[in-house]
Amino acid sequence: MSQTAETAPDRPTEATLEADMMALGRKARAAARDLGLAPPETRTRAIAGMAKALKARSAEVLEANAADLEAAKAKGMAPAMMDRLALDEKRLDGVIAALEKIAAIPDPVGIETARWTPDNGLDIARVRTPIGVLAIIYESRPNVTADAAALAVRAGNAVILRGGSECLRSNLAIHGALAEGLEQAGLSPDCVQIVTTRDRAAVGHILQGLDGSIDLLIPRGGRSLVERVQSEARVAVLGHLEGVNHVYVDASADPDMARDVVVNAKMRRVSVCGAAETLLVDKAGAERLLPGIAEALRSAGCELRADPAARKLIPDATEATDADWPTEYLAAILSVKLVDGVDGALDHIARYGSGHTEAIVASDEAVLERFLARADAGIVLANASTQYADGGEFGFGGEIGISTDRLHARGPVGAEQLTSFKYVVRGKGHARP
Repeated sequence: MSQTAETAPDRPTEATLEADMMALGRKARAAARDLGLAPPETRTRAIAGMAKALKARSAEVLEANAADLEAAKAKGMAPAMMDRLALDEKRLDGVIAALEKIAAIPDPVGIETARWTPDNGLDIARVRTPIGVLAIIYESRPNVTADAAALAVRAGNAVILRGGSECLRSNLAIHGALAEGLEQAGLSPDCVQIVTTRDRAAVGHILQGLDGSIDLLIPRGGRSLVERVQSEARVAVLGHLEGVNHVYVDASADPDMARDVVVNAKMRRVSVCGAAETLLVDKAGAERLLPGIAEALRSAGCELRADPAARKLIPDATEATDADWPTEYLAAILSVKLVDGVDGALDHIARYGSGHTEAIVASDEAVLERFLARADAGIVLANASTQYADGGEFGFGGEIGISTDRLHARGPVGAEQLTSFKYVVRGKGHARP
Protein backbone atom coordinates (compact mmCIF):
# COMPACT_ATOMS: atom_id res chain seq x y z
CA MET A 1 0.00 0.00 0.00
CA SER A 2 1.07 3.55 -0.63
CA GLN A 3 2.16 5.72 2.25
CA THR A 4 0.43 8.94 1.21
CA ALA A 5 -3.24 9.84 1.39
CA GLU A 6 -3.09 11.48 -2.03
CA THR A 7 -1.92 8.36 -3.89
CA ALA A 8 -3.54 5.61 -1.81
CA PRO A 9 -6.49 4.20 -3.83
CA ASP A 10 -9.86 4.88 -2.25
CA ARG A 11 -11.29 1.81 -3.99
CA PRO A 12 -8.66 -0.84 -4.71
CA THR A 13 -9.91 -4.03 -6.28
CA GLU A 14 -11.11 -6.63 -3.80
CA ALA A 15 -8.28 -8.96 -4.76
CA THR A 16 -5.69 -6.21 -4.31
CA LEU A 17 -7.16 -5.14 -0.97
CA GLU A 18 -7.26 -8.68 0.36
CA ALA A 19 -3.67 -9.35 -0.70
CA ASP A 20 -2.46 -6.10 0.84
CA MET A 21 -4.28 -6.71 4.13
CA MET A 22 -3.01 -10.27 4.43
CA ALA A 23 0.54 -9.10 3.77
CA LEU A 24 0.13 -6.44 6.42
CA GLY A 25 -0.96 -9.11 8.91
CA ARG A 26 1.99 -11.38 8.10
CA LYS A 27 4.45 -8.53 8.55
CA ALA A 28 2.92 -7.60 11.89
CA ARG A 29 3.06 -11.22 13.11
CA ALA A 30 6.74 -11.55 12.16
CA ALA A 31 7.60 -8.20 13.78
CA ALA A 32 5.75 -9.11 16.98
CA ARG A 33 8.04 -12.05 17.66
CA ASP A 34 11.17 -9.92 17.60
CA LEU A 35 9.59 -7.01 19.45
CA GLY A 36 8.37 -9.18 22.33
CA LEU A 37 11.84 -10.64 22.80
CA ALA A 38 13.68 -7.32 22.55
CA PRO A 39 15.24 -5.91 25.74
CA PRO A 40 13.12 -3.33 27.58
CA GLU A 41 15.80 -0.73 26.85
CA THR A 42 15.26 -1.20 23.12
CA ARG A 43 11.53 -0.61 23.42
CA THR A 44 12.23 2.46 25.56
CA ARG A 45 14.65 3.79 22.97
CA ALA A 46 12.12 3.19 20.21
CA ILE A 47 9.31 5.10 21.97
CA ALA A 48 11.64 7.97 22.84
CA GLY A 49 12.71 8.00 19.18
CA MET A 50 9.06 8.18 18.12
CA ALA A 51 8.59 11.28 20.26
CA LYS A 52 11.75 12.90 18.89
CA ALA A 53 10.81 12.17 15.28
CA LEU A 54 7.28 13.43 15.80
CA LYS A 55 8.63 16.68 17.18
CA ALA A 56 10.93 17.06 14.20
CA ARG A 57 8.02 16.45 11.84
CA SER A 58 5.54 18.71 13.65
CA ALA A 59 5.11 21.08 10.72
CA GLU A 60 4.39 18.18 8.37
CA VAL A 61 1.82 16.70 10.76
CA LEU A 62 0.02 20.01 11.31
CA GLU A 63 -0.07 20.65 7.56
CA ALA A 64 -1.64 17.22 7.00
CA ASN A 65 -4.13 17.84 9.79
CA ALA A 66 -5.11 21.19 8.29
CA ALA A 67 -5.92 19.41 5.03
CA ASP A 68 -8.02 16.83 6.89
CA LEU A 69 -9.90 19.58 8.71
CA GLU A 70 -10.59 21.45 5.49
CA ALA A 71 -11.98 18.32 3.85
CA ALA A 72 -14.05 17.45 6.93
CA LYS A 73 -15.53 20.93 7.09
CA ALA A 74 -16.49 20.75 3.43
CA LYS A 75 -18.34 17.51 4.15
CA GLY A 76 -20.25 19.09 7.05
CA MET A 77 -18.63 17.17 9.91
CA ALA A 78 -20.25 17.84 13.29
CA PRO A 79 -18.42 20.32 15.58
CA ALA A 80 -17.67 17.68 18.24
CA MET A 81 -16.04 15.42 15.66
CA MET A 82 -14.12 18.37 14.21
CA ASP A 83 -12.77 19.07 17.68
CA ARG A 84 -11.63 15.47 18.04
CA LEU A 85 -9.93 15.63 14.66
CA ALA A 86 -8.16 18.94 15.21
CA LEU A 87 -4.49 19.26 16.11
CA ASP A 88 -2.65 22.47 16.89
CA GLU A 89 0.81 23.09 18.31
CA LYS A 90 -0.41 22.73 21.90
CA ARG A 91 -2.25 19.49 21.26
CA LEU A 92 0.61 18.04 19.26
CA ASP A 93 3.02 18.98 22.04
CA GLY A 94 0.69 17.03 24.34
CA VAL A 95 0.91 13.99 22.08
CA ILE A 96 4.71 14.20 22.09
CA ALA A 97 4.75 14.59 25.88
CA ALA A 98 2.54 11.49 26.19
CA LEU A 99 5.04 9.46 24.17
CA GLU A 100 7.85 10.68 26.40
CA LYS A 101 5.86 9.61 29.47
CA ILE A 102 5.18 6.18 27.95
CA ALA A 103 8.89 5.79 27.28
CA ALA A 104 9.55 6.53 30.96
CA ILE A 105 7.04 4.13 32.53
CA PRO A 106 8.25 0.69 33.64
CA ASP A 107 8.28 -1.95 30.92
CA PRO A 108 5.67 -4.58 31.89
CA VAL A 109 7.06 -7.49 29.85
CA GLY A 110 8.68 -10.21 31.95
CA ILE A 111 7.50 -8.81 35.28
CA GLU A 112 6.58 -11.45 37.87
CA THR A 113 3.17 -10.67 39.33
CA ALA A 114 3.16 -13.62 41.74
CA ARG A 115 5.41 -16.49 42.85
CA TRP A 116 4.71 -19.41 45.15
CA THR A 117 5.56 -23.03 45.96
CA PRO A 118 2.62 -25.42 46.46
CA ASP A 119 2.80 -28.69 48.38
CA ASN A 120 4.33 -30.52 45.41
CA GLY A 121 7.50 -28.40 45.70
CA LEU A 122 7.32 -26.78 42.27
CA ASP A 123 8.49 -23.18 41.96
CA ILE A 124 5.66 -21.39 40.08
CA ALA A 125 5.74 -17.81 38.82
CA ARG A 126 3.14 -15.80 36.91
CA VAL A 127 4.94 -13.57 34.37
CA ARG A 128 3.59 -10.81 32.12
CA THR A 129 3.91 -11.47 28.39
CA PRO A 130 2.93 -9.56 25.23
CA ILE A 131 -0.44 -10.41 23.71
CA GLY A 132 1.08 -10.52 20.22
CA VAL A 133 -0.58 -8.53 17.43
CA LEU A 134 -3.19 -5.89 18.23
CA ALA A 135 -5.55 -4.32 15.73
CA ILE A 136 -7.08 -0.98 16.66
CA ILE A 137 -9.97 0.59 14.75
CA TYR A 138 -10.71 4.18 15.71
CA GLU A 139 -12.39 7.35 14.48
CA SER A 140 -11.40 10.99 14.09
CA ARG A 141 -8.64 11.20 16.70
CA PRO A 142 -5.13 11.32 15.24
CA ASN A 143 -3.57 11.40 18.71
CA VAL A 144 -4.71 7.79 19.09
CA THR A 145 -2.29 6.83 16.31
CA ALA A 146 0.67 7.87 18.43
CA ASP A 147 -0.71 6.78 21.83
CA ALA A 148 -1.78 3.35 20.61
CA ALA A 149 1.49 2.68 18.82
CA ALA A 150 3.64 3.68 21.79
CA LEU A 151 1.60 1.70 24.32
CA ALA A 152 1.58 -1.36 22.09
CA VAL A 153 5.36 -1.21 21.69
CA ARG A 154 5.82 -0.61 25.43
CA ALA A 155 3.93 -3.88 26.04
CA GLY A 156 5.88 -5.75 23.37
CA ASN A 157 3.01 -5.97 20.87
CA ALA A 158 2.96 -5.24 17.17
CA VAL A 159 -0.08 -3.20 16.15
CA ILE A 160 -2.21 -2.64 13.08
CA LEU A 161 -3.90 0.77 13.07
CA ARG A 162 -7.01 1.60 11.10
CA GLY A 163 -8.05 5.19 11.74
CA GLY A 164 -11.01 7.01 10.28
CA SER A 165 -10.83 8.11 6.66
CA GLU A 166 -11.41 11.70 7.77
CA CYS A 167 -7.99 11.81 9.46
CA LEU A 168 -5.99 9.67 7.04
CA ARG A 169 -3.51 12.42 6.09
CA SER A 170 -2.81 13.18 9.77
CA ASN A 171 -2.42 9.52 10.64
CA LEU A 172 -0.01 8.83 7.78
CA ALA A 173 2.14 11.82 8.74
CA ILE A 174 2.26 10.66 12.37
CA HIS A 175 2.97 7.09 11.30
CA GLY A 176 5.99 8.23 9.31
CA ALA A 177 7.52 9.60 12.51
CA LEU A 178 6.69 6.42 14.45
CA ALA A 179 8.36 4.24 11.83
CA GLU A 180 11.46 6.44 11.97
CA GLY A 181 11.70 6.01 15.75
CA LEU A 182 11.42 2.23 15.47
CA GLU A 183 14.13 1.98 12.81
CA GLN A 184 16.52 4.19 14.76
CA ALA A 185 16.16 1.81 17.72
CA GLY A 186 16.95 -1.19 15.54
CA LEU A 187 13.39 -2.49 15.41
CA SER A 188 11.37 -3.24 12.31
CA PRO A 189 8.95 -0.49 11.23
CA ASP A 190 6.51 -3.37 10.68
CA CYS A 191 5.93 -3.32 14.44
CA VAL A 192 3.49 -0.48 13.78
CA GLN A 193 1.40 -0.98 10.65
CA ILE A 194 -1.20 1.45 9.31
CA VAL A 195 -3.99 0.82 6.83
CA THR A 196 -3.55 3.40 4.09
CA THR A 197 -6.76 2.93 2.12
CA ARG A 198 -10.05 4.69 2.85
CA ASP A 199 -11.97 1.65 1.60
CA ARG A 200 -14.22 0.44 4.41
CA ALA A 201 -13.85 -3.11 3.17
CA ALA A 202 -10.46 -3.11 4.92
CA VAL A 203 -12.31 -3.18 8.24
CA GLY A 204 -14.05 -6.39 7.22
CA HIS A 205 -10.72 -8.09 6.62
CA ILE A 206 -9.49 -6.97 10.03
CA LEU A 207 -12.65 -8.30 11.69
CA GLN A 208 -11.92 -11.70 10.16
CA GLY A 209 -8.49 -11.70 11.82
CA LEU A 210 -6.21 -11.56 8.73
CA ASP A 211 -5.82 -15.32 8.58
CA GLY A 212 -4.95 -15.67 12.25
CA SER A 213 -2.50 -12.78 12.43
CA ILE A 214 -4.52 -10.69 14.92
CA ASP A 215 -4.69 -11.68 18.60
CA LEU A 216 -6.79 -8.83 20.01
CA LEU A 217 -9.05 -6.28 18.34
CA ILE A 218 -9.79 -2.94 20.02
CA PRO A 219 -12.50 -0.66 18.60
CA ARG A 220 -12.46 2.95 19.72
CA GLY A 221 -15.39 4.95 18.45
CA GLY A 222 -19.17 5.30 18.50
CA ARG A 223 -21.71 2.65 19.38
CA SER A 224 -22.27 1.63 15.76
CA LEU A 225 -18.57 0.85 15.27
CA VAL A 226 -18.24 -1.06 18.53
CA GLU A 227 -21.44 -3.04 17.96
CA ARG A 228 -20.33 -3.99 14.45
CA VAL A 229 -16.97 -5.15 15.74
CA GLN A 230 -18.50 -7.13 18.58
CA SER A 231 -21.02 -8.82 16.29
CA GLU A 232 -18.77 -9.59 13.31
CA ALA A 233 -15.28 -10.09 14.74
CA ARG A 234 -13.69 -13.53 14.59
CA VAL A 235 -11.00 -12.60 17.10
CA ALA A 236 -11.07 -11.50 20.74
CA VAL A 237 -12.41 -7.96 21.26
CA LEU A 238 -11.71 -5.41 23.98
CA GLY A 239 -14.70 -3.05 23.83
CA HIS A 240 -14.92 0.69 24.29
CA LEU A 241 -18.49 1.97 24.30
CA GLU A 242 -19.56 5.58 24.49
CA GLY A 243 -19.33 7.55 27.73
CA VAL A 244 -22.85 8.06 29.07
CA ASN A 245 -21.37 9.39 32.31
CA HIS A 246 -23.19 10.73 35.37
CA VAL A 247 -22.36 13.04 38.25
CA TYR A 248 -24.50 12.46 41.32
CA VAL A 249 -24.66 15.37 43.77
CA ASP A 250 -25.74 14.20 47.22
CA ALA A 251 -27.62 16.33 49.74
CA SER A 252 -24.47 16.31 51.89
CA ALA A 253 -22.32 17.91 49.15
CA ASP A 254 -20.53 21.21 49.62
CA PRO A 255 -22.22 23.65 47.17
CA ASP A 256 -18.98 25.19 45.91
CA MET A 257 -17.34 21.82 45.36
CA ALA A 258 -20.42 20.47 43.62
CA ARG A 259 -20.60 23.46 41.30
CA ASP A 260 -16.93 23.29 40.36
CA VAL A 261 -16.86 19.53 39.81
CA VAL A 262 -20.02 19.48 37.69
CA VAL A 263 -18.99 22.40 35.50
CA ASN A 264 -15.58 20.87 34.89
CA ALA A 265 -17.03 17.41 34.26
CA LYS A 266 -19.31 18.78 31.56
CA MET A 267 -17.57 21.81 30.11
CA ARG A 268 -13.79 21.36 30.31
CA ARG A 269 -13.94 19.56 26.96
CA VAL A 270 -17.35 18.40 25.82
CA SER A 271 -16.12 16.19 22.96
CA VAL A 272 -14.19 13.65 25.05
CA CYS A 273 -15.66 10.34 26.20
CA GLY A 274 -15.05 11.32 29.85
CA ALA A 275 -17.42 14.30 29.69
CA ALA A 276 -20.46 14.12 31.97
CA GLU A 277 -23.78 13.80 30.14
CA THR A 278 -26.28 13.61 33.03
CA LEU A 279 -26.46 15.40 36.36
CA LEU A 280 -28.33 13.58 39.12
CA VAL A 281 -29.21 15.65 42.19
CA ASP A 282 -30.53 14.39 45.53
CA LYS A 283 -34.08 15.68 46.03
CA ALA A 284 -33.29 16.34 49.68
CA GLY A 285 -30.64 18.93 48.78
CA ALA A 286 -31.80 20.08 45.35
CA GLU A 287 -33.18 23.45 46.41
CA ARG A 288 -29.86 24.31 48.08
CA LEU A 289 -27.58 22.87 45.39
CA LEU A 290 -29.14 22.83 41.94
CA PRO A 291 -29.79 26.53 41.21
CA GLY A 292 -26.15 27.49 41.79
CA ILE A 293 -24.86 24.61 39.67
CA ALA A 294 -27.32 25.45 36.90
CA GLU A 295 -26.34 29.12 36.90
CA ALA A 296 -22.66 28.24 36.57
CA LEU A 297 -23.40 25.81 33.74
CA ARG A 298 -25.48 28.38 31.87
CA SER A 299 -22.72 30.96 32.29
CA ALA A 300 -20.31 28.47 30.72
CA GLY A 301 -22.63 28.08 27.72
CA CYS A 302 -24.31 24.78 28.61
CA GLU A 303 -27.85 23.89 27.55
CA LEU A 304 -29.85 22.13 30.29
CA ARG A 305 -32.55 19.51 29.70
CA ALA A 306 -34.35 18.67 32.93
CA ASP A 307 -37.09 16.43 34.25
CA PRO A 308 -40.27 18.10 35.64
CA ALA A 309 -39.05 18.08 39.26
CA ALA A 310 -35.75 19.76 38.34
CA ARG A 311 -37.49 22.32 36.11
CA LYS A 312 -39.35 23.65 39.13
CA LEU A 313 -35.94 24.83 40.38
CA ILE A 314 -34.48 25.74 36.98
CA PRO A 315 -37.55 26.76 34.93
CA ASP A 316 -35.51 28.04 31.99
CA ALA A 317 -34.26 24.50 31.27
CA THR A 318 -35.93 22.67 28.41
CA GLU A 319 -37.91 19.53 29.17
CA ALA A 320 -35.92 16.31 29.01
CA THR A 321 -37.37 13.38 27.09
CA ASP A 322 -36.77 9.65 27.44
CA ALA A 323 -34.24 9.90 24.61
CA ASP A 324 -31.99 12.21 26.65
CA TRP A 325 -31.07 9.81 29.44
CA PRO A 326 -29.08 7.28 27.34
CA THR A 327 -27.53 9.92 25.06
CA GLU A 328 -23.85 10.79 24.76
CA TYR A 329 -24.18 14.39 23.58
CA LEU A 330 -20.51 15.23 23.01
CA ALA A 331 -21.76 18.81 23.07
CA ALA A 332 -22.55 21.56 25.59
CA ILE A 333 -25.78 19.85 26.65
CA LEU A 334 -26.48 18.28 30.03
CA SER A 335 -29.55 16.36 31.15
CA VAL A 336 -30.64 16.94 34.77
CA LYS A 337 -32.78 14.76 37.03
CA LEU A 338 -33.73 14.76 40.70
CA VAL A 339 -33.41 11.39 42.42
CA ASP A 340 -34.20 9.83 45.79
CA GLY A 341 -30.75 9.88 47.34
CA VAL A 342 -27.81 7.70 46.45
CA ASP A 343 -29.95 4.63 45.77
CA GLY A 344 -32.08 6.58 43.33
CA ALA A 345 -28.91 7.69 41.56
CA LEU A 346 -27.58 4.15 41.44
CA ASP A 347 -30.87 2.89 39.98
CA HIS A 348 -30.73 5.51 37.22
CA ILE A 349 -27.09 4.71 36.45
CA ALA A 350 -27.82 0.98 36.33
CA ARG A 351 -30.52 1.63 33.73
CA TYR A 352 -28.83 4.20 31.52
CA GLY A 353 -25.08 4.13 32.19
CA SER A 354 -22.64 2.72 29.64
CA GLY A 355 -20.19 1.34 32.21
CA HIS A 356 -17.61 4.02 31.44
CA THR A 357 -17.28 6.59 34.26
CA GLU A 358 -19.50 7.62 37.19
CA ALA A 359 -18.89 10.29 39.84
CA ILE A 360 -20.35 11.38 43.17
CA VAL A 361 -20.00 14.65 45.07
CA ALA A 362 -20.76 14.23 48.77
CA SER A 363 -19.34 14.81 52.25
CA ASP A 364 -21.17 11.92 53.94
CA GLU A 365 -18.59 9.12 54.07
CA ALA A 366 -21.23 6.38 54.24
CA VAL A 367 -22.89 7.71 51.09
CA LEU A 368 -19.56 7.99 49.31
CA GLU A 369 -18.59 4.43 50.11
CA ARG A 370 -22.03 3.08 49.12
CA PHE A 371 -21.75 4.77 45.73
CA LEU A 372 -18.15 3.66 45.15
CA ALA A 373 -19.01 0.07 46.00
CA ARG A 374 -22.21 -0.17 43.96
CA ALA A 375 -21.77 2.05 40.90
CA ASP A 376 -21.03 -0.34 38.03
CA ALA A 377 -18.43 1.27 35.77
CA GLY A 378 -14.81 0.99 34.76
CA ILE A 379 -14.03 4.21 36.65
CA VAL A 380 -15.84 5.48 39.74
CA LEU A 381 -14.82 8.82 41.28
CA ALA A 382 -15.58 10.52 44.58
CA ASN A 383 -15.44 14.33 44.69
CA ALA A 384 -13.58 14.54 41.38
CA SER A 385 -14.51 15.39 37.81
CA THR A 386 -15.28 12.69 35.25
CA GLN A 387 -12.74 14.40 32.99
CA TYR A 388 -10.05 12.52 34.94
CA ALA A 389 -11.15 9.42 32.99
CA ASP A 390 -7.88 9.38 31.09
CA GLY A 391 -4.96 6.99 31.14
CA GLY A 392 -2.51 9.89 31.23
CA GLU A 393 -4.13 11.15 34.43
CA PHE A 394 -3.82 7.66 35.90
CA GLY A 395 -0.05 7.71 35.34
CA PHE A 396 -0.18 5.35 32.33
CA GLY A 397 1.46 7.89 30.03
CA GLY A 398 -1.46 7.52 27.63
CA GLU A 399 -4.26 5.13 26.82
CA ILE A 400 -5.69 3.01 24.06
CA GLY A 401 -9.11 3.92 25.40
CA ILE A 402 -11.46 3.30 28.30
CA SER A 403 -12.61 -0.31 28.30
CA THR A 404 -16.26 -0.85 29.19
CA ASP A 405 -15.77 -4.63 29.12
CA ARG A 406 -15.64 -6.74 32.26
CA LEU A 407 -13.02 -9.28 31.19
CA HIS A 408 -9.26 -8.90 30.71
CA ALA A 409 -9.14 -5.12 31.18
CA ARG A 410 -11.57 -2.48 32.43
CA GLY A 411 -11.24 1.29 32.61
CA PRO A 412 -8.16 3.03 31.15
CA VAL A 413 -6.14 0.67 28.96
CA GLY A 414 -2.42 1.34 29.24
CA ALA A 415 0.64 -0.79 28.59
CA GLU A 416 0.10 -3.14 31.52
CA GLN A 417 -3.45 -3.86 30.32
CA LEU A 418 -2.04 -4.80 26.91
CA THR A 419 -0.19 -7.79 28.31
CA SER A 420 -1.25 -11.33 29.09
CA PHE A 421 0.70 -13.73 31.27
CA LYS A 422 2.16 -17.20 31.39
CA TYR A 423 3.09 -19.50 34.25
CA VAL A 424 6.76 -20.37 34.50
CA VAL A 425 7.21 -23.59 36.46
CA ARG A 426 10.60 -24.77 37.72
CA GLY A 427 11.12 -28.25 39.09
CA LYS A 428 13.93 -30.53 40.27
CA GLY A 429 13.25 -33.59 38.21
CA HIS A 430 9.60 -33.63 39.30
CA ALA A 431 7.52 -36.52 37.98
CA ARG A 432 3.87 -36.54 39.04
CA PRO A 433 2.89 -39.68 40.96
